Amino acid sequence: MSIEKPDLSDIHHNDWVDRYLPPSLQPYARLARLDRPVGTWLTLLPCIAALIQAAHGIPDFWRLLVFSLGALLMRSAGSTINDIWDRDFDKHVERTRFRPLTSGQVTLKQAVIFLFIQLGAAALLLFFINSYSRWLAVILVPLVIIYPLCKRFTYWPQAVLGAAFNWGMLMAWTDTANTLPCGAVYMWLGALTWQIGYDTLYAYTDIKDDERLGLRSTARRFGNKGIYWLSGFYAVSILFWVLAGITLSMHWLYYVAMVLVAIHLFWQLKSFDLQRPEKSHALFKANIYTGLLLVIATLLGVL
Repeated sequence: MSIEKPDLSDIHHNDWVDRYLPPSLQPYARLARLDRPVGTWLTLLPCIAALIQAAHGIPDFWRLLVFSLGALLMRSAGSTINDIWDRDFDKHVERTRFRPLTSGQVTLKQAVIFLFIQLGAAALLLFFINSYSRWLAVILVPLVIIYPLCKRFTYWPQAVLGAAFNWGMLMAWTDTANTLPCGAVYMWLGALTWQIGYDTLYAYTDIKDDERLGLRSTARRFGNKGIYWLSGFYAVSILFWVLAGITLSMHWLYYVAMVLVAIHLFWQLKSFDLQRPEKSHALFKANIYTGLLLVIATLLGVL
């Protein structure tokens, strides 16, 4: 009896994009990953946690709105850049073979124009943050642009992505408090190592295709020892977040919530299975709950 092979494609038809958007807009929604919001949430939730810590309470509504839009737009722009750089590889990867650019639904010229529209919209947000944060935003752009190229020459593209994805945490502090304390940097480092962990889970979904195409990732670097590396990065994340709590004088309930974060990450490690790439993808998406727990921890920490 044969076992049906799971479909690893990240494009799922008959979803809300197909049902509610006109055909002319559908490829752009998918290019911006609007149909797959998990990346936006994984960018935004740590940023919200930083906003809470920096404000030592509920952040200002308008600042929360600006940073939410920033997370959406920069994640979308980063996705477009990724698909532009990888258009010749994506057609050979099971997960990405139906993406708009590689499948011919949009041309390279159309994708580049769309990218400039996304970056232009993101640039408008610079008018609503302070000068300290604007300079940090300028530093972020090269990281977003070079990340997709990193898989060509290093096994650590996830580290570059982790730095870029969580950059908003640093900007949240500089815009709210006009300073960047050590505790904020510890929180960012914890988010960076957490992302190396969960994005490695994501990379295990593509590991066979990456090996065939000569592309590099932490999944390829770790190989069948992935569980040990993942355990190490998740443990370091918890240590950084605890150190940040001590440095920022968080309430003791923050550390109780950190125990819940650690339990959730331990569950991911227990569920990890090298032989089931679809399981790795599901565990990657489960990190939305890690982000939510981090937000709850910071709320409890500022009581």
